[in-house]
Amino acid sequence: MTELATRAQAFGLIAEGVAAGLSAPWRLYLARGCRYLSLSVGDRTEWNAWRTHLGCPELSVRVYDAGGEIRRSSVAEVVLDGCRISVELVEEVGTDDLDRLLMTDPTTVEPEER
Repeated sequence: MTELATRAQAFGLIAEGVAAGLSAPWRLYLARGCRYLSLSVGDRTEWNAWRTHLGCPELSVRVYDAGGEIRRSSVAEVVLDGCRISVELVEEVGTDDLDRLLMTDPTTVEPEER
């Protein structure tokens, strides 16, 4: 795909990923004019698969309080032909998980380090 000029092309990009074996995102948002496409996924494995499939070089992590619950939002982004595509994972974490909040990929921690 060389261009994301239409809604059909943007949805086609997602369909290609699902056809390749990726789990369908649980939420998909496509802004008017096809300049922003956002995918929300259910777990870290899906997040890693989608960001690898799309080739997302930009990663960011944000930790915030949501009414007494601590949440971690991991976002991977890429720009394809002027369309910003983001893959987001929101996880609830507890205070016992504070050491993993600052890690890029908490699945890489050795069991004895936890």
